[in-house]
Amino acid sequence: MRPILMKGHERPLTFLKYNRDGDLLFSCAKDHTPTVWFADNGERLGTYRGHNGAVWTCDVSRDSMRLITGSADQTVKLWNVQKGTQLYTFNFGSPARSVEFAIGDKLAVITTDPFMELTSAIHVKRIAGDSTEQTEESVLVIKGPQGRINRAVWGPLNRTIISAGEDAVIRIWDSETGKLLKESDKESGHKKTITSLTKAADGSHFLSGSLDKSAKLWDTRTLTLIKTYSTERPVNAVAMSPLLDHVVLGGGQDASAVTTTDHRAGKFEAKFYDKILQEEIGGVKGHFGPINALAFNPDGKRYGANKVSLLIYNLLMELDVVVCCVSNEPCLWKVEIYGSTDVFII
Repeated sequence: MRPILMKGHERPLTFLKYNRDGDLLFSCAKDHTPTVWFADNGERLGTYRGHNGAVWTCDVSRDSMRLITGSADQTVKLWNVQKGTQLYTFNFGSPARSVEFAIGDKLAVITTDPFMELTSAIHVKRIAGDSTEQTEESVLVIKGPQGRINRAVWGPLNRTIISAGEDAVIRIWDSETGKLLKESDKESGHKKTITSLTKAADGSHFLSGSLDKSAKLWDTRTLTLIKTYSTERPVNAVAMSPLLDHVVLGGGQDASAVTTTDHRAGKFEAKFYDKILQEEIGGVKGHFGPINALAFNPDGKRYGANKVSLLIYNLLMELDVVVCCVSNEPCLWKVEIYGSTDVFII
């Protein structure tokens, strides 16, 4: 059992997303071309061509029929997953940073960056069942947060929207009126830019990662801080296992800051933490640049981590073991459990 190395992107990856069934993996990158892969064997199924800038984010409908992508070319596109054709293009006056379908796939929340005289904003779009009836009109537009909004996700029952970004504040908004309901406490909250945000499978809590070298677990309804996971590197990506009480943090220094030193100085490993005890329990080495995206397969037994090529790691969760191989050829297996490291030749 070895990691599956998926080669296809020409520039660094920015986002990963599994479909609900866990058999498809969608990847976004700075090379303008979202890609879909078979999760089981890493076979590339196809690409979605049409964007003219870096693609920052994507989401897939629950029936895996439609894909939504957001790009630096100031557009958000709807795609037919199977055919790879564009269904509709939403045009904005600034880059689109984050997208997510609501439960039921009838709404989508989109964030746009500050650009020229435009401020950052959260847009709610109605998604028509028939693409020929799709319109550009926004159901709701929320403005207010300073700086870029890196992530916005739906709260329970689509009643709220949770956002986070450069100002290091997490906010909960009413999804019908746009009213601000709650803000994270400045004392207990993040101190620097929040880079990532992911929800638990049941939606009851969510995890945020920040450049302040920490990740924090929050209650979705009350915005109460539950746990804090401290590390020694900036956190660019976070993920929660849907199977066990494990969280994964990924990040590291910018590649440009460590190009003249050993790659180990960048601290590019993915770190596993016990969700309850907040203790580091393992890690995966082998990356030679910052980790910008992480995603768990819905079955909880595999996760994807990015570099220019995509690696899928199989997890022996019952043993708290992370197994990784540094190449796609016969090689050394490194089985790493904290307190014991063994190397096996396969």
